[in-house]
Amino acid sequence: MSSSSSTTHPTANARRAALSGFLGSTLEYYDFFIYASAAALYFPRVFFPGHGSNGTVISIATLGVAYIARPLGAILWGHLGDKIGRKESLFACLMLMGGSTFLIGCLPTYGTVGALAPILLIVLRLLQGLSAGGESPGSSSLTLEHAPERRRAFFTSFTLSGVQFGIVVSSLVFIPFASMPDSALYSWGWRVPFWLSILVTAIALWIRKSLDEPEVFEEAKENHETAGVPILELLRWDWLTVVRVALAASFPVINNMVTVFALSYATHHGFTKTSILYAIAAANFTAVLTQPLYALLSDRVGRKPVFAIGGVGAGLMMFVFLYEMSVHNVTLTYVSVIVLIGVLYAMPNSVYPSYFPEQFPANVRYTGMAVGLMLGLLLSGFTPAIADAMVGENGSWVPVAWLSLGVALVASVAALSGPETYRTPTHELGLHGARHEEARQAHLHAA
Repeated sequence: MSSSSSTTHPTANARRAALSGFLGSTLEYYDFFIYASAAALYFPRVFFPGHGSNGTVISIATLGVAYIARPLGAILWGHLGDKIGRKESLFACLMLMGGSTFLIGCLPTYGTVGALAPILLIVLRLLQGLSAGGESPGSSSLTLEHAPERRRAFFTSFTLSGVQFGIVVSSLVFIPFASMPDSALYSWGWRVPFWLSILVTAIALWIRKSLDEPEVFEEAKENHETAGVPILELLRWDWLTVVRVALAASFPVINNMVTVFALSYATHHGFTKTSILYAIAAANFTAVLTQPLYALLSDRVGRKPVFAIGGVGAGLMMFVFLYEMSVHNVTLTYVSVIVLIGVLYAMPNSVYPSYFPEQFPANVRYTGMAVGLMLGLLLSGFTPAIADAMVGENGSWVPVAWLSLGVALVASVAALSGPETYRTPTHELGLHGARHEEARQAHLHAA
């Protein structure tokens, strides 16, 4: 065992890693959702005036720009994380993420500098995407490697609980600004939520600085078992696993439909901005509470059944949610979105931070998790704009619901096609055939 790992009790390391992952993901999705909310509600006027109804589509489409940068970030941070270390890579990710979000709040508007304003917005959005390509995959990998054998899903689930908590906080932050007079809101009010991200960044950096590298990664470095070029090693041995993870990782389309598309759709069907923000906050707060429980369940019965049942259920529940919203049934809209996100979507969301990295060996785990996840998320980044275009002038929500269900089915089948990993020892994760036997013999010899 390396000296760094031996200085702290393993469970304490796992708790600290889980807290770090929670805060990092809180920042990542606070950043994501304040941008998503602003893109749906304010940016059409601030950065894309003069485009009429197309301004909303263009503005929401900038949300997807970050997803183009995410796969590049996955390769970059994955390489650094698998070669140098999880801790240093995650520290740099967090700094880039927090800095780019703060600067969005400082941007001049289109009315001040013309076309330069949306160009700068897109550049900073790309930097957000670059950082996000390494944040949650690195946090999941690091927490997984620190966690006790039979509680890996529980500890890593806090990374995704941080995602939901970030959405809760960002929803609540925007509520008081949504009721401001337009003159204040469009001049400085929309900026404040972006500036507030610096607080979460500072706390998360302080926690992350005290982390140790996981023992399994330190041993790989000491034994010269790290990959020379992780992405090439990954594509040589584990390309099929990357494809499977990418398909399974498309299920966050459901969440983006709720937090981006539905936010815009609701305001055109009689809902106030604050009412739908409260609904989204309530649904995601429910998920913060349920996800650790689902993760504990998957530590007992397996990752695949929890993932698939929740994924298919969420896809079906999208029909109920969008219907109730379309007929302006406020009570049932609230109930259905809480069931959709807090009960059903929370199931695969709680499992994937452990299930995806468990499918890769330690020397390419960060890269494999990052590349597979970001390729899957690439679809979800553009689906809100696609959905907005699908609704069109007739206002029908049905094609959007079918699209959501189709993606959920594909993701669930992909997850079911993978190996069940909840009982596999950490040092054997991601190893197959000769590689598995070689690692098993090395572990027995070391013991």
